[in-house]
Amino acid sequence: MGDLYDKLFAYANSDYYPYHMPGHKRRLSGKTMDSIMELDITEIDGFDNLHDAQDILLNIQQKAANIYGADESFFLVNGSTAGVLAAISAATKEGGKLLMARNCHKSAYHGAYLRKLTLRYLWPTQNQQFGISKAITADEVEQALTRENDIQAVLIVSPTYEGYFADIASIAKVVHKKGIPLIVDEAHGAHLGFHPAWAQNSTKLGADLVVQSQHKTLPSLTQTAILHVRGELINRRVLRRFLQIYQTSSPSYLFMAAMEDAIDLVAQSKNVLFDSFLVLWKNMIDRLGDCKWIHILQDCNLDIGKLIFSDFSGNHTGKQLYEILLNRYHLQMEMASGNYVLAMFTIGDTKEGYDRLINALLEIDKECQIAGSKECTVKFWNISGHRPVSVCSLQKAWDASTKDVLLCDAIGCVAGDFINLYPPGIPWLVPGEKLTKNDCLCLQEYIQNGFVVQGIQDHNSCICVSVIEGIAE
Repeated sequence: MGDLYDKLFAYANSDYYPYHMPGHKRRLSGKTMDSIMELDITEIDGFDNLHDAQDILLNIQQKAANIYGADESFFLVNGSTAGVLAAISAATKEGGKLLMARNCHKSAYHGAYLRKLTLRYLWPTQNQQFGISKAITADEVEQALTRENDIQAVLIVSPTYEGYFADIASIAKVVHKKGIPLIVDEAHGAHLGFHPAWAQNSTKLGADLVVQSQHKTLPSLTQTAILHVRGELINRRVLRRFLQIYQTSSPSYLFMAAMEDAIDLVAQSKNVLFDSFLVLWKNMIDRLGDCKWIHILQDCNLDIGKLIFSDFSGNHTGKQLYEILLNRYHLQMEMASGNYVLAMFTIGDTKEGYDRLINALLEIDKECQIAGSKECTVKFWNISGHRPVSVCSLQKAWDASTKDVLLCDAIGCVAGDFINLYPPGIPWLVPGEKLTKNDCLCLQEYIQNGFVVQGIQDHNSCICVSVIEGIAE
């Protein structure tokens, strides 16, 4: 076997537990994932073609549409990224204007770049305690549409990466008054609408285009996603054209079968699966209520399954807490910010998985009590509250000549590339936006504390950033 297989196999047989996507958690699967190689085919007679579905693929996509409340649903074998690109391209004209939430995934910005769109941003309010963006509200959308009369489409994220829900029904009404479509990046919401404890999915709440990642919260293979469309505001012929452009011409039948398995599993066994999930989840929240310093973010507008926690004693940053859980307890979290840690739970999790994290956090909390509280010396920047100034358009900036300069010398320069923490891949600087002194200081701090910052180059231990030549203060 190859080195990658050997490493994957060794990891699968270790005691590291996944509090991150994919939703199957390396254990919950249908028939497809039990028989990988013998089922891997290409477009042969009798198996239909994803890009011109007329038989079995048409039927299973329509089955998905019926379950999620769409007019049509399209399987995405290139992930939600392909769905976001296709949705933006089908909903706008080249050179048009898109109103979008600033906390969108970078794929949304890529879509805007490809269509040469002018961007207008919706800036979400913040949970100041944790430094997390909340969801966009209907009032914020309405105010923005009043200011901008030539918007061609609106794009928001719900649930957000951290799990905040938007009021999709109210937002859809506001957007539709303007006669334009609402696109919802619901990548983290493929599980929605199957149980009354969770919010309804955005398709049934009135959105025109909804993108979901099956693999994030359902038991499906990584890279599987789905695009739902409803209503008359989207030209289906144009949408299909862009789906063909952004997706491979050799779609994986394993991916498509895995998606069908996942949808069938939750549709047929939703009560058992989600009831069991709720019992384990509520027990965890109750037990973690005994913590003195490890605080759990609880909000009625937050998706169940996104566990966000922080050490309020000041003894650990989010990154330090993340690394303790990984290295001491072999618990792999989804991500760490400067202030908090995010763990993801799905119907694929086990009681053992819940118990291991509960016991670890209770133990860490006791250590914090012994150590006592202290002021954290690391002052991480609240990325979600940042509002950079744009000097030129994304299209112009990303196509411009650039040079790499030392980060410490980049104050007043204009970013020539995206800069973001990964995960979650939400830009804090977009090409064309000016770097401030605070930007440079905070970027340096994140890098020094071991965070993965994309868009930064390391040249012989010198931290550099790509900036546009000839544009600076």
